[in-house]
Amino acid sequence: MGDSSEVPALRRGLAVLRLLATRPGPVTAAAIAREAGLPRSTTYHLLNELEAAGFVVHLPAERRYGLGIAAFELGSAYLRHDPLERLAGPLLRKLVDRVGHTAHLGVLHGNESLYLIKERPARPETLVTEVGVRLPAQLTASGRAILRHLPAPHVRALFPSAAAFVLRTGRGPRTLAELRRTLTAERLLGWSVEDGHVTDGFASVACPVFDHGARPLAAISVTLRHHCAAEPCPETWPDLAAEVAATAAELTTRIGGHPA
Repeated sequence: MGDSSEVPALRRGLAVLRLLATRPGPVTAAAIAREAGLPRSTTYHLLNELEAAGFVVHLPAERRYGLGIAAFELGSAYLRHDPLERLAGPLLRKLVDRVGHTAHLGVLHGNESLYLIKERPARPETLVTEVGVRLPAQLTASGRAILRHLPAPHVRALFPSAAAFVLRTGRGPRTLAELRRTLTAERLLGWSVEDGHVTDGFASVACPVFDHGARPLAAISVTLRHHCAAEPCPETWPDLAAEVAATAAELTTRIGGHPA
């Protein structure tokens, strides 16, 4: 039996997604048509369909197209649903034993942080970050650890307006400009830090886990009791961050990933 008319279209759509996945940033429709060997009209039709499904995002000001949130979530789900958690669990347990604080494995779900694993010390402290809980990604250390490795257009697509910036304690980035400044500072620092952005009296540090394409797949974070009146807090916990970074690097290696 020959292919139905939908199968070639599906193959062409997948070819467009593969092309976008190999590029460091958004691409023009003309470049996509040329490199994929497709007519312009077909290319625009495919891009419109992929955009409607969330797999492609259109940036009108730049006249370019990039991967959408649905593509990111689909790629993350490959390891997220089972192997990632199985490999991360023992590493987080060892991390908790070393540092004496609660550790989490989280992923980005849209513009929220979703927690997949939580490991507690012998004397745990009450936190809102339970498994399955979603929190605004711009507030959590784990969310920002992932966001700071995403292209700027992707971050903008996740936070398109002021309504996307939900606060919990009155602290944390309130606008895209504030979030960009925070992410830039954390890139220079080498890890992400939040103090009282999620829960008053608690702080967290986090480092990303990367997939085989050096893209941020997840993040490992450690949360401890701390209160700081300053915003942002000057404390960055480099010794604790070194422990978290080592665990994130080991998980990256175990899943066959490569650091950015």
